[in-house]
Parts: sequence; C-alpha cells; structure tokens
Amino acid sequence: MQIKELATVEQILEEFETIQFLYPNMTVEKYKSFLEDMIPKSYKQVAVFENDKCVGLTGFWFGTKLWTGKYIEIDNFIVHPDYRKKGIGKLISSYIDQKATELNCTCIVLDAFTGNFPAHKFYYNLGYVPRGFHFIKTIDENGFS
Repeated sequence: MQIKELATVEQILEEFETIQFLYPNMTVEKYKSFLEDMIPKSYKQVAVFENDKCVGLTGFWFGTKLWTGKYIEIDNFIVHPDYRKKGIGKLISSYIDQKATELNCTCIVLDAFTGNFPAHKFYYNLGYVPRGFHFIKTIDENGFS
C-alpha cells in the first residue's frame, strides 16, 4: 500500500471514481468547481493506493478556530467497498494523526451523519468522541451533492 497526499485539482480529479462511492451523482464539472474553491482554503486529500488503484481517501482542511486553536478537519472519508475491513481506514487515520501532530494541532474534527452507525463505531474505535451537534439551516437543497 502506498499513501499519497493530493494537493492540486488535477491530482484530486484523477481519483474522481473514488469520490463517487460517496456521491454517485457528482459530476466531474461540479467536483472540479468545488475543488477550485476549496483548495485555496487549505483543502487537500490523502489517498491510499494498491497497485496504482485508489482504495481509499479522505479530504482534510487545516485551520484555526477560537475554541480549538489549530485543528485538522476530516472531510468525506471513503474506502472502496471491496477494500473495507482491511485496515485502509486506519492507514488514512494514522496519516491524519501524524499530519495534525506536525502542524501542532490541538485536535482533529469531523462530521458523521447521524444515521451512519458503522462510521460512528469506526471513529469511536479510533478515539473520537462527540463533542457537540453540527446544526445546519438549509438554504438551497438542490445544491447538495
């Protein structure tokens, strides 16, 4: 297994097929436009490859908030269905942990949908705990992926 950090629109677009496991209706055009907005705001991805095939990835952001100081936020954690339960998620998580340490972060944060119980179990097993609720107010439902 090989781990790579993806930082450009071109690098990230090469793994578009993987993002479609989570967002099957995502178009390349929409994804590219999102990336062009996100990358200048510190967005990157870390991906795991087996024989040049992307078998898992997550996006992440680096920032500072008043309540945490420096932090990393995990965004869209995806493991190819054929590679689940094979340690790919732990490899990605370990990479993010190391990155957070290198950047002197106080914590790593993420959102998991309330009904995604397998994800909750995975994150609990990695030492994550719920700290609050992430509230949203929908302005345009058609804009969701």
